[in-house]
Amino acid sequence: MGLLNTGHQDQTNQQTDIGTVLKNGKEILFQGFNWESHKYNWWENLESKVGDIAKAGFTSVWLPPPTHSFSPQGYTPQNLYSLNTNYGSEHHLKALLSKMKQHKVRSMADIVINHRVGTTQGRGGIYNRFDGIPLPWDERAVTSDTGGQGNRKTGAIFQGFPNIDHTQDFVRKDIIGWLRWLRHNVGFEDFRFDFAKGFSAKYVKEYIEAARPLFCVGEFWDSCNYRGSSLDYNQDSHRQRIINWIDGTGQLSAAFDFTTKGILQEAVKGEFWRLRDAQGKPPGVMGWWPSRSVTFVDNHDTGSTQAHWPFPSDHIMEGYAYILTHPGIPTVFYDHFFEWGNSIRNQIAKLIDVRKREGIHSRSSVRILEGKQNLYSAMIGEKVCMKIGSASWCPSASHTRWELATSGHNYAVWRKQ
Repeated sequence: MGLLNTGHQDQTNQQTDIGTVLKNGKEILFQGFNWESHKYNWWENLESKVGDIAKAGFTSVWLPPPTHSFSPQGYTPQNLYSLNTNYGSEHHLKALLSKMKQHKVRSMADIVINHRVGTTQGRGGIYNRFDGIPLPWDERAVTSDTGGQGNRKTGAIFQGFPNIDHTQDFVRKDIIGWLRWLRHNVGFEDFRFDFAKGFSAKYVKEYIEAARPLFCVGEFWDSCNYRGSSLDYNQDSHRQRIINWIDGTGQLSAAFDFTTKGILQEAVKGEFWRLRDAQGKPPGVMGWWPSRSVTFVDNHDTGSTQAHWPFPSDHIMEGYAYILTHPGIPTVFYDHFFEWGNSIRNQIAKLIDVRKREGIHSRSSVRILEGKQNLYSAMIGEKVCMKIGSASWCPSASHTRWELATSGHNYAVWRKQ
C-alpha cells in the first residue's frame, strides 16, 4: 500500500455491478437527513421531495439507519430486522424506496455494524447478549475489549457500547444475511458504512462482495493534523489513512473525503493557498484517488445541531462551488438544499447543472491556476474554469472564449463558448 499520489489504477473488474457505478464517475449524492430528522415523519417527508431531488440531478440518496435502534437517530442498533423506527413505519419506508425507484434515484442504506445494543445482561453483568430478537448472539459476538467474550477489536473502539467482533464466522454469516436482505428484499441499492475505522476493511470487502450493492462509501473519520488549533498545510498522512482503508476494501468502496473537508473549511477563511498541495494537486483524497473520493461540505455530525466540525456558514457556497466543479463524487447536505432558503438551493442546483452539462466526473482533470490568500482558481476538464475567494479573477481569453455559467458571492464558474 505505497503512496498513491501518482494516480491509482481502478481494479473493479471482479465486481461488474459495483464497478459500473465507480467507473461511470457521474454520481452526485444527496444526504437526505440531519440529526433532528427522527422527530418528524421522515420517510413521508422525503417521499414528498423525491421529485425535486430527482429533478436536481442527484443519483443516490443517503438515508438514515433504516432499522430499530436504542437511540432515536438510529446509530445504536438493536433489532436489525425491524424496519419500524423513529423515522417512520416499514410501510412508509417501502413507499419511499418505491417512489425513488420510479424516479431512478438510488437509495443508500446507512449500515451500522460496528456496535450493537444488548437486550440482556451476560457475563460480567453488562448488556452483551442479544436474546429475544433476531440474530440472538451471545457474549462471543462482542469484542473482549468492550465487555464481551470475543477476540480483540480489529479497529478503533466505539466507547460505551458492545462492539461487534467481525472475526467470528457466525457473526459475519449473520451480517451478510442481513445485508443481502436489505439489498434484495427491502430494496436498498447502495450502502454507507458507519464508523468504518472500527473494524478491518477486509470485512467490508467481504460484505460488499456478498451483498453486491451498486455503490458504497465508508465513513473513515479521524482527526486531521493540527499544531495546537492551527491546521497543518500538509495532510498527506491523513489522506493516506483513508486511502489505505479504501485499498483494504479491495477498492470496492469509496470513502468520505474528510481531508478535503478539513482543508476547504480553513481555506475559505482567506487561506486559499491550502487548496494546492506541494505537487500542485488538490490536497485531499481527491488529489490522489478522485474516483474513490466522496466530497462534502457538512453532514449530520459535522453540521446540523451537533456541529462537531462545522463549515463556516457564510462560506457554504464557496464550498459547493469547489466540490461541485471538481473531480471526486460530490455530496449535498439536506439542510443546505431544503432548509437554508431558495437562494442557496437555486445556486446549488445551478452548479449541479453545470457539472452535468459540461460532463465533469469523478476523474476529470484539474489544473490549479491560482492558490493564494484570497483567491483559488482552477480549470477542470479543459472545459470549465472556476474561482472562489474575495479577489477578482477571470480566465484568460487569449486562446479560448469563456462565458459565465453561474456565479454568486465570492465564486464564479465559466464554461467554454
